[in-house]
Amino acid sequence: MARYPQRVPQESSAADGGVAAVDRALMLLTAFAEGDRSLSLQELAERTGLVKSTALRLLVSLQHFALVQRLGDGRYALGPAVARLNSLYSASFGLDTLVPPALRALVDATRESASFHVRQGEQRLILFRLNSPQPLSDHSRVGELLPLERGTGGHVIMAFSGAKGALYDQIRRERVIALVSDRVPELAGVSSPVFEMGDRLVGAITLTLPKERFHEGLAAQVKAAAAALSAQLGGHVGGHVESA
Repeated sequence: MARYPQRVPQESSAADGGVAAVDRALMLLTAFAEGDRSLSLQELAERTGLVKSTALRLLVSLQHFALVQRLGDGRYALGPAVARLNSLYSASFGLDTLVPPALRALVDATRESASFHVRQGEQRLILFRLNSPQPLSDHSRVGELLPLERGTGGHVIMAFSGAKGALYDQIRRERVIALVSDRVPELAGVSSPVFEMGDRLVGAITLTLPKERFHEGLAAQVKAAAAALSAQLGGHVGGHVESA
């Protein structure tokens, strides 16, 4: 039985203004899910609702353009052209294009200050920053250097650089950390990692606020923002953990 609901297209249908054969070929590409190293012809047919003979003809065309590859055991995997397209897609978006809107959305949703931290040697740099509209808030500045060993943003960067210990194990497992009075006594912080293509750590999205305004729901909001940004950069929330 197929692991996913079958999507049964009409053989002659296409998106408005599109081509039915192209739609069906793209359905085969999007049938691959996270964790799928390869799929059989039967699995592809079940996931797309295509008859096997149609799927086979489309797979030949996709192979011609290296979008899929047929393995020695007869199963199919995504081809090298997919990686090339992903690389081109990721390269077309710089951090300065994607991060500020992500921080703006987080500030609008929480009314707290949001930053994006990257590692710089043995410290972390505030690369992007949007301040809270509220009068009582943390007003760190872009370009400011902060310690790695204190503050949630630093802990996230250390966790995904192979740091050992229960705290870092928890961060790698939960992909978010929230602490009160860790770097500054009056402040709370919430941070989550952001990954790029190849699941390499790019940095950390961090929300900072007076400890009196901290609540548990902020962790889910920061984690969701980081996951969405990772997806735009070609990474995912699972991420890669470098060895120490």
